[in-house]
Amino acid sequence: MPEISRFYGLIIYMNFKDHAPPHFHVWYGDYKAIVTIQDSIVKGEMPQRALKMIFDWLEIHRAELVIDWELAQIGERLNKIEPLK
Repeated sequence: MPEISRFYGLIIYMNFKDHAPPHFHVWYGDYKAIVTIQDSIVKGEMPQRALKMIFDWLEIHRAELVIDWELAQIGERLNKIEPLK
């Protein structure tokens, strides 16, 4: 599960050849969540402050996440994505 970004204690990962819909995984301390790329649906637990940062980052980098998802589906190396600043 390659790390694609890291910021403010959030670690963003994406699995190779993972199930649909396109999504990424987030770890934040003891919290873990899955966030869909297109509609920002969250499965799991995450503090509200962390969710806001995740959604802000997702809005900025949605197109890059789609590209990484497509690469992951064919087992190619994923691109790192800029952290939230």
